[in-house]
This record gives sequence, structure tokens and C-alpha cells, in this order.
Amino acid sequence: MRLVLVVLVAVLQEENARYILPTVPDVVHPPVPDDVKVDDDLAYMMEDPDPEVTPGLFQGDMAMTNEIYNYWRVGIRWDVFPEKLWDNGTVPYVISPIYEPAEQVTIMKAIHILNFMTCIRFVPWDGRTKDYLLIWPIKYPKGCWSFVGRFGGAQIVSLQAPDSTGPNCLGTEGRAVHELMHALGIFHEQSRWDRDKFVKIHMDNIIPQFKSNFDKQSLENTTYSFEYDYDSIMHYGKNFFSKGKGKPTITPKMPGVKRLGQRKALSKGDCLKLNDLYGCFDNPRLRRKYYTLCQFMGI
Repeated sequence: MRLVLVVLVAVLQEENARYILPTVPDVVHPPVPDDVKVDDDLAYMMEDPDPEVTPGLFQGDMAMTNEIYNYWRVGIRWDVFPEKLWDNGTVPYVISPIYEPAEQVTIMKAIHILNFMTCIRFVPWDGRTKDYLLIWPIKYPKGCWSFVGRFGGAQIVSLQAPDSTGPNCLGTEGRAVHELMHALGIFHEQSRWDRDKFVKIHMDNIIPQFKSNFDKQSLENTTYSFEYDYDSIMHYGKNFFSKGKGKPTITPKMPGVKRLGQRKALSKGDCLKLNDLYGCFDNPRLRRKYYTLCQFMGI
């Protein structure tokens, strides 16, 4: 395992040496819809702040313009925003050299999962392609966050590295997968229009200025090819934006459901949804391959 780690890090360092990285500021100002409340220091309101909610963006971790906000659903509507789709399902990326070797390996694991379980291809940036992901530990807003879909240019996916406070975004590859799925155009599962059939939102337990983070998508812009997914890596946990311990903000309505969301791996639903949105099922041969992978490897 140690040999594999050393070889992988050497490859990463060699890739970064092929081009000059853009200058990345410590402080950036990702877009937030006008209707969304932003707090500069959400962490002080929460007993156990989650790195996906502390950035203070739309629903915690999504950088989104007003235009996209008016058409959000389970995934970006490619018919309305074709420019947000990554061409040919190919996503160039750069991993910051600031990360420690073990952290780079964690990010690479997330990339390999998406490459293996879907027809989407994350490829090292060649130094020339205009649009690419810049995976970087941004200092402010710190935490785990991403733009939704292809935004253009050097597009940041912020993954806060482990520190004295805890593992943050890179304890496992799960949170990296979550943010990369946002970058591919996927939204949160609990914001589906039909979610009230499956979960209860406890508005009295939500920090007041963040109640808008539990809004549902508009029925006009919603399309669902797959059933509601409690196990989705894109689902909120039960205490997101809670006023305090013992005050869940979201609970399941269906009997027998013990977990809401997880940050371990793609669920079957996540895998199917992503392949469907990127046309991986259009080819009958590929449909069988990726449908089988989703069914057997999704949790």
C-alpha cells in the first residue's frame, strides 16, 4: 500500500509540473442567489458545524447564480443550460500541490470512483483546455463547496484539508465525491419536489436564517427517473442547520429507515442518476455495463 501511495503521489507531482497553475486567492466570493441568506460565520451558531454547511452558500455548499437558482432540480436542466454540461462527459482537473500526499490520494480515490462507475471521465488538465476543475483548499469560505455544473474557466472545488479540528472534507473520499457531483450538475436529494412524501422537515429546529436551505424545487423544473433515495451521498444528514443537539431538522417518514444520507460512497440511486443525466444509458451496451455496476457496487 505504501508503494502504491508513493507512486500515485509521484504521478500527481509530475502532472502538476507540466503546466503553470493559476494564482488562487485565499479569499473568493462564490455566487449566491439573492433569495438566500448568507452568514459570514455560521459555525458559531452550531454545536457541531459540518464542513458542508459552514461555507454559507446555497444549501450550505453550492455556488449558484440567480439564473440557475430559478431552474434547479435533481440535476441541472441541460435543455435550458447546455453550457453547464461538461463536453463529452470529460472533466479536466488539477489537484492543488498544497495538499499532503495522503490528502491527494483521498481526492484521487473519489475521482477513480466516478470514473469507474459512470461513463464520465475526469482527466488531468493539459494546461490548455479553457474549462477545468481546480481542486483547492480555499481559506474563505472554508469547508466543502463547489459550483454547480460547468461554470467556466478555472472552476474551484474547495475541499478543506484535515486540521486540529478534525478531518473536515478529506477524512474519507465521500465528501470529495459529493462536491464533485455538484460540479457535474447534481443537487441535493432532499430538495426534490416530492420529498414531503418521504421526509419531514422540522422548521422549528432550523436556525431561522437558514430555513430557505430546505426549500423544494419547483414542480415545473423537476424530473425524476428514479425513486427517492434515503442513502444518497447527496442527501442532508438529520441535523444539518440544527439549533442544537437533540433537535433534528429532517427525519424519515417511511418505517424502517435508520439513516438519512451518508458520505461514504455512491448509492445505487446516485450512480443511476449520474449515468442517466450524462447519457451513459443511451448506448445499449454501455447501459448494461453501468446499470450493472450501479446495482452491485452502489450502497
